[in-house]
Parts: sequence; structure tokens; C-alpha cells
Amino acid sequence: MKLASGSIVIINLLALQYLPVLCLSQDFDFFYFVLQWPGSYCDTKQRCCYPKTGKPSADFGIHGLWPNYNDGGYPSNCDPDSRFDKSEISSLIGSLEKEWPTLSCPSNDGVKFWTHEWLKHGTCSESELDQREYFEAALQLKQKANLLQALTSAGIKPNDEFYELEEIEDAIRQAVGFTPGIECNVDSSRNSQLYQVYLCVDTSGSDFIKCPLLPRAKCGSRIQFPKF
Repeated sequence: MKLASGSIVIINLLALQYLPVLCLSQDFDFFYFVLQWPGSYCDTKQRCCYPKTGKPSADFGIHGLWPNYNDGGYPSNCDPDSRFDKSEISSLIGSLEKEWPTLSCPSNDGVKFWTHEWLKHGTCSESELDQREYFEAALQLKQKANLLQALTSAGIKPNDEFYELEEIEDAIRQAVGFTPGIECNVDSSRNSQLYQVYLCVDTSGSDFIKCPLLPRAKCGSRIQFPKF
């Protein structure tokens, strides 16, 4: 059966109409939930700046909740039409300032950081989480992980001492049930120090899972846990 040229045009227009919806339904396999130790962020040649709310507490802060693929790749900036809407998370601002602080310079209120994380990473999970749900999920995961408590209970404290990398991994594994990824950076004396912890989360953003792939990280066998 032949279609009239007008019918073909209508079909093409309908296809274009639904294309953005298909693009928004970005598939991914899991999240990396990334927590950052502020003492290591600040203890480098690159300076840090406390947010306008003051010095954050000496606890791991959220860096991000990042959709990833099992092959190591990841989607980013999946919805060019999306905008960060602060009003959507107005009741979460106090928690975000505490649990997801920014240490970038110049000192700021964190909105730029949260905007970046939503646009680059959050928009790639819109098939599962809207903007408010995305930030709520990250806050809930941080409470569930309770990394600092897990480490201090194992005798691993942010006191500038050096600890075996395996001890740190074991303490976190005992707390969350799965092996974490550990990322290190170096201080001005070139000491390897605990910088970021990667935990894997299911696509609903609710539960920790076994990591399909751990990030490649350069850490020594003994790493420093700096004060903050």
C-alpha cells in the first residue's frame, strides 16, 4: 500500500514529536554514589574555600550520584531542555548544605555545584528519578552508608595517621555489604590520602549493590586519613 506524501509528512512529524521523550528515557545500569572526604580535598596544592554557611562538619560529603554503564562508560547531560529548579528542593536546602557542601573557590552557597550535578548526571536518571527524588535519594544513601561511623568503629580515624587500604575497604564492606571503590589524591608532601569512596547503587537509587565495575584508583597500600 502506497502512502500519500502528506501522510508521510505527518508520520515524520509524529516521530520527531516523540524523539525527545525517547532521548529522556536514558538507560543506565547502576549508579556510582560518590562520597568525598573534605580534609583530602583541602589538603592539596589546590586550595579550597568553605561555603558561605561556614566550615562543613568533619564528615564525608556527597560528591554525586552518577548513572553508569556496566562497561565503564557513562551518560551525561542527557536533557538539554532541563533546568535546575531550586524551588523543587526548597525543603531540602538545609540538608544539602550540610551533607552535600561545596568546597570550590570562591566561596558560594552550593547552588552552582548542585546545578552541575543535576544537569550532568541527574538528567540521565530522569526515567527513574525526578529532580527532587534525585537529591532525596542521595541524602538517604548518605545516611544509610554512614561511612565515618563505619571507619571510626573499626579504629580508622581522621587523625593524619596512615592505614592499610585493605583495612579501610574491609570496614566499609562490613557496613554496606559490598566492596567499595577507593580513590586517593596526594597532599603537598606527595602522601597518598583517602579522597573519595565509590559505592554502587541500583537504578532506583535505593539500595547498595555489588559493583559491576570498580573505578580505577591510584592508591598506595597504606594511605593517610587527614584531619579536617
